[in-house]
Amino acid sequence: MSNREQNLEKYAALAVQVGVNVQKGQTLFVNAPLEAAPLVRQIAKKAYEVGAKHVYVEWNDEDLTYIKFKYAPDEAFLEYPMWRAKGMEQLVEEGAAFLSIYSPNPDLLKDVDPTRIAIANKTASKALNNYRSALMADQNCWSLISVPTPAWAKKIFPDLSEEEAIDKLWEAIFRITRVDQDNPIQAWQQHNDQLAKIVDYLNEKQYKQLIYEAPGTNLTIELVENHVWHGGAAVSQKGVRFNPNIPTEEVFTMPHKDGVNGKVRNTKPLNYNGNLIDGFTLTFKDGKVVDFTAEKGYETLKHLLDTDEGARRLGEVALVPHQSPISMSNLIFYNTLFDENAACHLALGKAYPTNIQNGTTMSKEELDKHGVNDSLIHEDFMIGSAELNIDGVTKDGKREPIFRNGNWAFEWK
Repeated sequence: MSNREQNLEKYAALAVQVGVNVQKGQTLFVNAPLEAAPLVRQIAKKAYEVGAKHVYVEWNDEDLTYIKFKYAPDEAFLEYPMWRAKGMEQLVEEGAAFLSIYSPNPDLLKDVDPTRIAIANKTASKALNNYRSALMADQNCWSLISVPTPAWAKKIFPDLSEEEAIDKLWEAIFRITRVDQDNPIQAWQQHNDQLAKIVDYLNEKQYKQLIYEAPGTNLTIELVENHVWHGGAAVSQKGVRFNPNIPTEEVFTMPHKDGVNGKVRNTKPLNYNGNLIDGFTLTFKDGKVVDFTAEKGYETLKHLLDTDEGARRLGEVALVPHQSPISMSNLIFYNTLFDENAACHLALGKAYPTNIQNGTTMSKEELDKHGVNDSLIHEDFMIGSAELNIDGVTKDGKREPIFRNGNWAFEWK
């Protein structure tokens, strides 16, 4: 067995046992690009070995996605196959686990009218709202991983041949996900334990505000009362431990939807559904984006912000040290799963109800009353760098360092 095959097998085991933590008798639903077939076969094998009852796979092909956006009539983007949406909801109700393999081509839709993309996204988001809300509340175990595809690999390594670029990207993914270690599962347990210590420290602090300062950024974010920090492993509502993201280096919590003021500048490109947005700034007043600029992808950003009322407000604030393994790779991945774990980031749109005490049992009205943002979107964008400083303001007004020069400025036990 080659080294690649060995690592592929370890990666599959990691996704099944640590990512979604498949239980005996459970169904696993996998969403994957065609290029991921060798890995998906390994995942199915590992899932059945730990007792899965069914492994359902939904394949996607970016060439077909492009063809539809290019040639389908406008009205096609106003419809979503409700049989699929209802099927996803049924799987949620039956207790399935959900694994997505996320490997988009960052330039896929660069010559497609952004209005078409915005309409299609909104249509899909409305149809899948119940399914997505269930996963964001950790009703079921879910996880996100990536595999190299030719277009993505060439975007990261433009000077290499396609084959060399794919090899190089596999190498980076195996290293960053700890698959190249002797025992990746044990390595992830240790990593989760380390993130849990930071989470405990911040949860005890219960900072009232976070203050961000960096070139182009001067931002104050109020956190909701009784906010909860999470990071690394999560626990489903059925009590099963899982890792929503592989890789992950972040700890994250909930901003108050009306409590964000100031200006923030991105530090890495945002790949939003086949279009890149870069060199952008957002200006917030009382929680809402009231002004924005973008050197690249202005129209795409405008459509994103205009999705609905909540799209102009924040739903997540996440802290990631600049010296994380992904950041240290010195690569821009053009893939949010990787780039968001290389840098501190914020998310426009829907908040995770798990980031406030008793959030998963609150009604929509109660969540709104507590300052919890709601939206059809949840879109992370990166703002971290080696020049970022963050302070936490305690309830009695004391200002304490959290980040200095992009890294943790406190010690945890």
